Amino acid sequence: MRNALKWMIVVVLALFGPSDAMLSAAPMSGAPAISFARASVTIPDSDLQDLLLRLNSLKQQVSQASNYGQLEAPQDQVQALIQEIARLSALLLPEQAQLQSQLSVLGPAPLGEAALEKSDITRQRTALTEQKNQVDNKLKTLDTLKNSATELLAQIAVIRRSLLETEVTQQTHSILNPWFWEPLFNPPEDDRQRLSAFLQQMGATLDAAWQPGQRFYTSILLTLSLLLWFVGHRLTDRGLTWLCIHRMPEGRLRRSALALASVLATVLAAWFALQLLFYALTRHLPLTPQLVGFSQDFEKIVYTCVLITGLSRALLSTKHPSWRLPAIADPVAVAMKPFPIRLAWALLILVAAAQMTNATGMSAQVVISVRGFAALVITLMIGGLLLHVSKTRRALAATGAAPEAGTTLAGVIYAFASIAVVISLLALLIGYVSLSRFITYELVWLFIIFSGFYLLIQLLRDGCEYLFSPRHSTGKALKQLLGIGDARLDQISTILSGVGRAILFLIGFITLVVGGVGSTLGQLASNTLAILGGEGLRKLNIVPGNLLHGVLSLIIGIYLIRTLRRWLDNEFLPKTEMDPGMCASLSTLFSNIGYMLVILLALSSLGVQWTNLAWIVSALSVGIGFGLQEIVKNFVSGLILLTERPVKVGDLISISGVEGDIRRINVRATEIQLADRSIVIVPNSQLISQNLRNVTLGGSAQGVATLELMFPLDIDPEQVRNLLYDTYIEHESILDKPPPYVRFSQLKPEGITLTITGYVNSPRNVGAIKSELLFEILKRLGAAGIELAKPPPAA
Repeated sequence: MRNALKWMIVVVLALFGPSDAMLSAAPMSGAPAISFARASVTIPDSDLQDLLLRLNSLKQQVSQASNYGQLEAPQDQVQALIQEIARLSALLLPEQAQLQSQLSVLGPAPLGEAALEKSDITRQRTALTEQKNQVDNKLKTLDTLKNSATELLAQIAVIRRSLLETEVTQQTHSILNPWFWEPLFNPPEDDRQRLSAFLQQMGATLDAAWQPGQRFYTSILLTLSLLLWFVGHRLTDRGLTWLCIHRMPEGRLRRSALALASVLATVLAAWFALQLLFYALTRHLPLTPQLVGFSQDFEKIVYTCVLITGLSRALLSTKHPSWRLPAIADPVAVAMKPFPIRLAWALLILVAAAQMTNATGMSAQVVISVRGFAALVITLMIGGLLLHVSKTRRALAATGAAPEAGTTLAGVIYAFASIAVVISLLALLIGYVSLSRFITYELVWLFIIFSGFYLLIQLLRDGCEYLFSPRHSTGKALKQLLGIGDARLDQISTILSGVGRAILFLIGFITLVVGGVGSTLGQLASNTLAILGGEGLRKLNIVPGNLLHGVLSLIIGIYLIRTLRRWLDNEFLPKTEMDPGMCASLSTLFSNIGYMLVILLALSSLGVQWTNLAWIVSALSVGIGFGLQEIVKNFVSGLILLTERPVKVGDLISISGVEGDIRRINVRATEIQLADRSIVIVPNSQLISQNLRNVTLGGSAQGVATLELMFPLDIDPEQVRNLLYDTYIEHESILDKPPPYVRFSQLKPEGITLTITGYVNSPRNVGAIKSELLFEILKRLGAAGIELAKPPPAA
C-alpha cells in the first residue's frame, strides 16, 4: 500500500507539478541566492548571415529572369527559405520565454538602496538581460528576413503572372512556317556553346561518379536504382495489394484502398529509385548552379510522369476490372491503357528538353521552337487518345452495350478535352506557341488533379460508409458508445462524407489554380495553406490543435449530455414525486441548456476570441430585426413554457380550434397529438400570446358527457326523463358527484328536446362513454316503445 501511494505521488507530481522554470527559480533551503540554469543562444550569427546571403541571391535571380519558367526554381527556394526562418524562430521562442520568466522571478533592479542587494543576484540579472537582448535581436532579424522573403514571394507571383500573360499573348511563327523549325535543326552558335558547356558540366559529374575506384560502387548503386523501380515497384504493389485484400473489409472500401495502394506503390518506388540515382551520380562532385536548377526541374517532371502512370493504372485497372472505381467499360479501359505511359515518356523527354533550354539560357527562338514541338506532340497524343476512345465507344454502341453507366460526366470530360485540343492546334497553326503549351500542360495537370482527388473522394466516402455502418464492428461500437440508432448513424456518415468531400473539392480547386505541371507536393501544400490560412482564420485563432480540441469537446460533451439525460429519464426522475409532465419538462430544459454550454465550450476550445466575433453579433442582430425575430420569439417562449409550465407534456389543451394532448415541447414549437393520432405543430409564441384552454391543468379536471335528444309531443315526459336518468346512473363511468341531471331544453312543434348531462373522471373518456350511453339509451327506448322525433320533410 505504501509503495502504491509513493508511485501515485510521483505520477501526480510529474503531471501537475511545477514547470522547469519554477523549479529552476525556486530557492533551495538554506541557499544564499537564487540559481538559474544558464540559457544558451542556439543559433549563431553565421546562420543569420547565410540566410541574408541566400535571400539577396534569390532577389538577384528574380531580377534577371526573362521568362516564366526561370522563376519556378526561385519561387521554391524562397518558400524553403521562409520555412527555414520559421523553424529558427520556433527554436528561439521557448528560449525567450524561459529568459523572460527567469527575469520576472528576479524582478527589476531596486531603485533606492541598490547597494544592499547581493552582488550575485545583480550579476545574474545582468547576464540574463544580455542573453534576452541577444535572443530578441535575433528574433527581430528573423522577422525582418521573413517579411522580406514574403514580399519577394508576392513579387515573384506578380512577375510570373505578367510573364505568363506576355508569353501567352505573344505571336511567333506558325508550325507550318519553315522558320519555326530552323532553330531546332540549325541553332545559333551562342546556343550551341551554351548547350556544349551544359553537357560538359554533366559529363564532368558523370566522370566523377565513374572514375577509377568508384565504378564498381557506382554500378551497384545504378543497378539498385533500376531494381527499385522495376522490381521494387512490383513487389511494393503486390505487398500493399496483399494487405488490402487480407486486412481491409470486403466491399467498396477495399476497392478504393486497392486503387490508392497502387498509386502509393508507384510513387514510393520512384522516389527511392530517384534519390538513389541522384546520390550515385552526385556523391563526389557537387552540382553546378545550372545543374542544380535543371535537376530540381527534372525531379518535378519525373514525379509528374509517375503520377500519370500510377493514377491511370489505378483507375483503369485492366487486369482486375472488378477493382475499377470509375464506371468505364472494359473495352474502353483497354483502349486507353497504352496512352498514359506514352504520354508520360513524351512529357519526360520533351519537358526535360524545354527545361534544359531554360537552365542554359538559350535564345528565345530555340525556347519557342522546343516549346512548340513539345506542345504539338502532347496535343497530338491527347487527340489520338480521344479519337481512339470515341471509336471504341461507337463500336460498343453499335453492339448495343453502353460504354459507361452514367455518360454525363464522361461526356463533359470528353467535350472539354476535345475543345482544348482543337484550340491548342489552332494556336500552333496561327503562331501562339506559348498559349498552346499552356493549354496542353493544363490538360495534363487537370488529369492529375481530377484523378487524384476523385480517388481521395471515393476513399473518403467508402471509409465513412464502413465506419458508420451498423453491420460492421465500428458502427456497432459507436451505437453502443453514443446510444444512437441506425438512422442517426446514416445521418452522421452522410454529413461527414459531405463535409469531407466539400473540403476536398475546395482544396482540389485551389491546387488546380496555384499549381501546374511539375509542381511538388511541398509547393502545393504551402500554397494551399497560404490561401486557406488567411488573415480571417488567423484572427479567429483557429489552428489544427485547437480544432482537434474543439471536436473532442463537442463529441465528449454531447455524449455526457445524452448519458445524463438517460440517467434522469430512466433512474432519477421516475423515483421523484413529480408528475410525468414535469419530468419531461425538466429533462428537455436540462438537455437544451447542456447543448448550449457544450457549443460554447467547443468554441472556447477552438481558441475563438469573442472580441473578434462582434461582426457576427451585429449581423445576427440585423437578421433578428428582419427575419429571425419569429425564431427568437419562439425560442424565448419555449424557455418560458419549460420554466413557468402553463402547459406541460400530457396536458389536454384547446387552442385556435385545435384540441389534443401535448406530446413534446421543443425549443421552437410544441407538438400536439389529436384524437386521430395526427400531430399538429404549434409555435411556442402562440401558446404564450393567445387564449388557451388547458383542460388538465388543475389535475382534477372532469369530462362532461352531454346528449340532446328530440322526442314527439305525445310522449310521457316523466317516463322518458326517468329512463334517461336511470341509464346515466347505472353506467359505471358516470360519477355520483356531481350527479347527472336531465333538463327540458326546448319545446317546438317538431317535438320536445331533452338534455341529459353526466360527469366522467377524465375529459379524454367523454367520446367513448357518450357512444356507450347512446347505444344503451336507444336500446331502452326501443324496449319501452318510445321513438325519437322525426325531422320534418324538406320543403
